[in-house]
Amino acid sequence: MQAAYRDTGITSLPRPLLSPASTQAFNAPSASEAGEVVYLVEADYQAREEISAFLLAHDMNVVGLASATEYLAFPARDTAACVILNIRLPDISGLELQRRLAKKSNPPLIFISDQCDIASTVCAMKAGAIEFLTKPFDLRALIPPIHSAFAQDRKQRQRKAELMKLQERFALLTPRERDVLPLIVGGLLNKQAASVLGISEVTLQIHRSQVMRKMQAESFAELIRMAVKLRIPYRHESEPHPGQRAAMERPLCGVAQ
Repeated sequence: MQAAYRDTGITSLPRPLLSPASTQAFNAPSASEAGEVVYLVEADYQAREEISAFLLAHDMNVVGLASATEYLAFPARDTAACVILNIRLPDISGLELQRRLAKKSNPPLIFISDQCDIASTVCAMKAGAIEFLTKPFDLRALIPPIHSAFAQDRKQRQRKAELMKLQERFALLTPRERDVLPLIVGGLLNKQAASVLGISEVTLQIHRSQVMRKMQAESFAELIRMAVKLRIPYRHESEPHPGQRAAMERPLCGVAQ
């Protein structure tokens, strides 16, 4: 377990409620074992201490930060994480920070607020926040959304890692193999695809085999799913040669990812 937090001179705001039995209420799986991290962005030092202590008691790694600026400057770990974010911060608002983070890969957010603000709550939730809690609240209410956020971030990281692997495989294809791929996943027969490219059917079959091998696709259905994830456009027989790319920008459809 680890915690890191910094003092702040800001006057204490209303503190969360924590009953004596709260730390015993949940026996959640150890987050520290998986290396998962909770980034707590809270200007109120006392609230930050109390929340950090509670999460540490649940064997979670916690990084306490006093402002949005500190969070943006903090070197993030390459592990699943979530951010507990006070909507009112000394530099920029939590909602503004949420908007900035939405432009890049970032852990899921859990908002806390010092007062009930329906408009802000709706805005935060519509933008993808996991939860929005208003002080004072029982700290046990943090546990379920934290684990939901960890699960969501793990899935996002897995999808990103899988996409990177596919992009690396796609980079191994020759220019001609990249011409072949959108034709075959678009449903053209080997003869039709060969005609479009002006090559023999035998040559087309060789390219198709190489595409399957380099993409490490165990079946044609799997190759189609890979193409969907890579957003590879597809072509019909009647469409122009790959040199005329403007006519090819239609996504694959009707195939489950």
